[in-house]
Amino acid sequence: MKKILCYGDSNTFGYNPVDSSRFDKNTRWTALLKKLLGSGFEVIEEGMCDRTGFKDNPKGALFSAQKHFPSIISKAKDIDVLILSIGTNDLQFQYGISFDFIEEGLDKLIKTALEKVKRVILIPPVILDEKVLEGFFSFQFNKNSVAKSKEVGAIYRKFAEKYNCGYFDINEFVRPSDFDGLHYDENGHKIIAEKLADYILNNLSL
Repeated sequence: MKKILCYGDSNTFGYNPVDSSRFDKNTRWTALLKKLLGSGFEVIEEGMCDRTGFKDNPKGALFSAQKHFPSIISKAKDIDVLILSIGTNDLQFQYGISFDFIEEGLDKLIKTALEKVKRVILIPPVILDEKVLEGFFSFQFNKNSVAKSKEVGAIYRKFAEKYNCGYFDINEFVRPSDFDGLHYDENGHKIIAEKLADYILNNLSL
């Protein structure tokens, strides 16, 4: 059986933008991915709301990938594929993050992963919709956050090429919901799962 570890933030967790609950196993993309791939795959879900990829989150280590991810990957056994979907929360204006800082942090995460994992798939941050400036998360994201979200994908693509990782840009298929401009709705999760399952089955030699 092939093992896939999905590590990320709230969109990996399955945050429901309508009521702030967690989408169930019949809805969130990580759980749907398992169903679509079939009995030959195990999918491990490691999403966490508000988790940052590169900046230290004041909430603590569990919410800071730079501190949490090394411990997770060190305990991982026989992981064939890591799906790394992190970085959106670093775009919150409180962090004032630079692209150089993102590059340094992403480089560390990939190097750490490749010590234990056979293949890595990078998923760049969601391209924020302008509605995020008016909704519940407007206290975290501003216009500069939206602008950065449109450019940061190029960094992920560059590092995917550098380390021979898979590159799967969700933004090519779906956009965040109209409810908050940040999180995917039910249909978005369905599309992500379908496209990602097809990508894994047709592009990775496992």
